[in-house]
Parts: sequence; structure tokens; C-alpha cells
Amino acid sequence: MGNQNNSLTSLALQKFKKNFWGVLSLGIIACIGLISIFAYLFAPDASKNANQMHLSIHSKSPGFEVKMLTIPSDIESNQNFFSKLFFGKENTDTEIPIESFSVKDNIFHYVEYASDGLKGLEKQINLSQFPDLDYKSYIDNRSFIFGTDKYGRDYLSRILIGSRISFFIGFVAVFISLIVGLLMGSLAGYYGGKIDAFIMWIINMTWSIPTLLLVIAITLALGKGFWQVFIAVGLTMWVEVARVVRGQIISAKEMQYITAARALGYNDYRIVTKHILPNIFGPLIVISAANFAAAILIESGLSFLGIGAQPPMASWGAMIKDHYNYIILGKPYLALIPGLCIMLLVMAFMLVGNALRDALDVKT
Repeated sequence: MGNQNNSLTSLALQKFKKNFWGVLSLGIIACIGLISIFAYLFAPDASKNANQMHLSIHSKSPGFEVKMLTIPSDIESNQNFFSKLFFGKENTDTEIPIESFSVKDNIFHYVEYASDGLKGLEKQINLSQFPDLDYKSYIDNRSFIFGTDKYGRDYLSRILIGSRISFFIGFVAVFISLIVGLLMGSLAGYYGGKIDAFIMWIINMTWSIPTLLLVIAITLALGKGFWQVFIAVGLTMWVEVARVVRGQIISAKEMQYITAARALGYNDYRIVTKHILPNIFGPLIVISAANFAAAILIESGLSFLGIGAQPPMASWGAMIKDHYNYIILGKPYLALIPGLCIMLLVMAFMLVGNALRDALDVKT
């Protein structure tokens, strides 16, 4: 039985490898996954949530460059390496975009950057504010590859860190939906009768409420925030899993190998987990890929409505919400870049789902 399973798995893998779009999509998902985990390593602005605001350089075009003066502060940060890597750097220094600077009599003079052709304010600070009077190492030319958003934050950094929420909501939602769906579907399909009728009533009730409304209701009950949305999306997705598992178990429990397992005196838990579920894994993988894509879209919709991840946390849906009016104001890329990111990730999951469905199709 084990060898047969292995040969079927290797056949499915061979079929999947031949599917160009499936393999490419899996590569895209893997890249976005790596970026989302190590976002702060790749982001030019590695501060927490990439939330360094410079209002004087708001809504600048991609490729914009400016001199950035960093004024060091006396506050010491006790962050360790892993905290910086996964949660961003707690920035205690002050960053100021400047147009020009000069030094006279131990006084550092600088002209702040002013947008829209206005003249910037002239300010001065004592050179002793820089360690060892080395002011040059605190001035660097900063370039913004994707430009800046309406608050003057680095847009590329926000996009990279925003990938986290979209990516992880898929994982958490699919995980929750699989746990609840497998439990409910297995109970309904295996035992039938009143248990089946009751669970099917719950499934139909849940199914009849529009997903977005149910998510909004759960989010309002649990409060706005990051984890609340994850749980809410997961709890609305178990229905499809439960229906498929129930249908597959109803047909599988009549098979001869299940009758043989019962005759050998195996308990129900072992029959369901060891003999039925491994044989209905194919459709579950396909549904999980589709649910992943749906979860990303729902989260983006919720962030757009303002009940997803809360500011200053970066989220692709919230970034579209912040900048959709810029489509008319002549800077459409501010809304289009996160929109294209959502589209790319959702499409990659759908194509992987289709490729897996073809690869796991026993009939071919």
C-alpha cells in the first residue's frame, strides 16, 4: 500500500512539473513567502511598519532622490537582532529631508526640503549633537524606487512589509478552515443520521450568510485588528471544506477496505484518520489553494473598508484605500502597485490550485 502511494505521489509530482504555469506560480508564491518573512531585511526603510513619515516629500514619483539628514538621539534601543529582523527597527533618531547644508563655527546649518517649489526653512543645530563631530556620516542620498506615499513614507518598503498580512492571512485562514471543516465534515459523513442533519443545518446556515457580512460581524464582535481578521476569515471558510469532506467520506465508507477495517475491530477515529482522510487528500489540497486566494481577497476588501489591519500596519488593501483617489489626481501607480501585487498573488494560488487538480486527477 505504501509503495503504491509513493508511486502515485511521484506520478502526480511528474505531472505537476510538466505544468509550466503551475511551476511558475509556485515559484512566485515561494518568492513572495520569503519576502514576507524577511521583509525588514529587504526593505529600504527597516523601521517598524516602515512608518518613517516625511510630509515634505509626500506622493513623490518612483525614482525620487533626496538628501536625508539623520540627527542621532540619546535614547538607546535595547532591541535584539531577531526583533529587528522580524518586527522592524525601533527608530529613535530623527530623519529630515534637506536641500543643502553648511558648517560655520561649530554650527551645522541646513535648509529643509520643501515640495511644490517653495523655499525650505533654514535651521541650525550644534555640531556636538553628532558623535565625534562627524556630521558627514549622518547625511546620505536616499532614493525611493517606488516613490513615496501621501505621508512621505517609502512606498517600496510599505509594499514589501504589506505582503506579510496578505500572505499569512492565507495560511491562518486555511489552517482554521481545515481543522473545523475536517472535524465537521468527518462527523457528518461518517455517522450520518441526526448528527449529519444537524451539521448540515449549521453548514447551510453559515453558507446562506454572505462571507463579507459574516466576516464583518465576527470582526466587530472580536474587535478591529490583525488576529481578529485572521480568525474571522478562517471561520467563514470551513463550510466548503466540510461539504467536500462529508461527500467524500459518504462514498469512501462504503468501500471494501473500510468494511475490512471495521471487521478487524479498528475504532472510528483510526478508520477516519488513517484510512479515509489520506484517500481524499487530493480535493482538499485544491480547495485549500482556492481558499488561500479567497482569504487574500477578503482581507484586502476588509482593509479597504477600514476593518482589517489597523494603521500604521502596512496592508495592500489599506494602501489601495489610502490612495484610490490618486487615480484621478494623476498618480495612479499609488493604488495600482498594491492592486497588482494582490492580483499576482491571488492568480498564482489559483493557477497552482488548477495545476494540482490536474496532477491529482486519478482518471487521467
